Amino acid sequence: MKELYEYREKLLSRMREATDEFCKACETFTDPFTPVEDGWSVHQIAFHVRDVNREVYGLRIRRTANETNPLFKNFDPDAWMAAHYKKDEDFQKINAEFKAELNDLVNMLTALPHEAWSRISTHEALGPELTLQLWVERSLAHIEEHLVTLKSLKK
Repeated sequence: MKELYEYREKLLSRMREATDEFCKACETFTDPFTPVEDGWSVHQIAFHVRDVNREVYGLRIRRTANETNPLFKNFDPDAWMAAHYKKDEDFQKINAEFKAELNDLVNMLTALPHEAWSRISTHEALGPELTLQLWVERSLAHIEEHLVTLKSLKK
């Protein structure tokens, strides 16, 4: 069990680090509105990462921690962007909100008892018995996926 607890501590530490790295990588672009990947700008990528954290992974993590086997619907990121993206939203505000929300989430996770990490949820497409730990891992993977993209654009 010691190894599992250490893994989770490292996971949470990496979530904080990846969030900081992501926000710093966003700030290295002089024009956040220049298209950089598949027609998306850095501004859109930052908006997407913040909102997916808020509306998908953060929500799933919080609900799994606090509810008995919550059911999650599939999330369409393209439809979300089409309906919610605001080009005039302040770029620094997006990154500041993302960082604050992620830090709050990590603080919540740090305070949970170890057994809470095994709490389960169900996803309409992925199926049953999806653990809190899985949602945390997916949250980090999503941040790191877009962090790699931003870093590759700067090479």
